[in-house]
Amino acid sequence: MTLSTVVLIEDDRLIAGPVVRALEGRGYNVLTATNGESGLSTALSPACDLVLLDIMLPEMDGWEVCKAIRRTSVVPILMLTALSDEVDRVLGLELGADDYLPKPFSTRELLARVKALLRRVEFDRAPLAQPSLIAIDDLTIDLDRRTVHKREDELQLRFKEFELLSLFVARAGEVVTRAEIFDQIWGTDWLGDMRTLDVHIRWLREKIEDDPGNPRHIQTVRGVGYRFASGKTP
Repeated sequence: MTLSTVVLIEDDRLIAGPVVRALEGRGYNVLTATNGESGLSTALSPACDLVLLDIMLPEMDGWEVCKAIRRTSVVPILMLTALSDEVDRVLGLELGADDYLPKPFSTRELLARVKALLRRVEFDRAPLAQPSLIAIDDLTIDLDRRTVHKREDELQLRFKEFELLSLFVARAGEVVTRAEIFDQIWGTDWLGDMRTLDVHIRWLREKIEDDPGNPRHIQTVRGVGYRFASGKTP
């Protein structure tokens, strides 16, 4: 599974520490820098998926870093600003920042902004056209018609079962975490019983697996989530 890498350029340890812990707690890779020059170098690395950029930095301020990044990169930039003047915040957007978050901010809001910006990255990187028909081993999934066949038999999948299967085959071979599954299938505001995922996985296995008790497709990665594998995968 490929994790998103967030570059945090922030010289205040009281802010940087909690931000790093919150991001890592959500499964992101985090690279940090405490001044503008080193932050710029890190932000321009191929590994960077998103930049969290403070404005008041030593050596190079956030405005200069933002301008320098935008000369060669379209990586999303979220400005972290303690400046209260609207003109200062608008300046960041005019220089190429994608969003800004005024200090002090809550961890929940920061994570929501990060997630939204990274979704844009995933959308931009996605192929323009996705195949509507996917065949894996003895399964054939028609994304347009929302049908699934196992060999010659059509399977009757519930709405959420089809959504789960579509997510798994799109990420075949990768570990999809439980948090990702809930976010994409049930939504970030889901407040119901977390065991509902286990129930739907069981139902789905009973339909697509030859031996649901020993599944070859939907494999459990204990403590993390699930991986969809081809039957040919060892």
